[in-house]
Amino acid sequence: IFILKQLILVFLGGGFGSIARFLLVKIMPNENTNFPWGTLTVNLLGCFLIGLIMGYVSRHSVESRSDLVLFLGIGICGGFTTFSAFAFENFSFFKSENYLNSIAYISISVFFGAMLVYLGFLFEKIIYLRI
Repeated sequence: IFILKQLILVFLGGGFGSIARFLLVKIMPNENTNFPWGTLTVNLLGCFLIGLIMGYVSRHSVESRSDLVLFLGIGICGGFTTFSAFAFENFSFFKSENYLNSIAYISISVFFGAMLVYLGFLFEKIIYLRI
């Protein structure tokens, strides 16, 4: 029964995350550009969210932490972020010999992704101190 609860938490979170990703990518401007702004935005926002979540759960009990990590971290963030799409889009850039966009996309994603995880963690600490 314990594993079933874990699977349900990941399943539900993944569904919500996937729907959120779909909707966010749909509202991103894609006209007149050959750069994947939607995927980049989702990946960076996902990095910030995982920072917030992990910052929060690091201060709470093991019982609640486990469920929150499963639902929010693995489920929602896992369904929301699109690293496989990121890898495929970079492959497409290389295949079309668009090396500059590939280098920019990789650099921006990795650098700002890591920075936003850190900022999410700090932001959560600031919120926690105010509560």
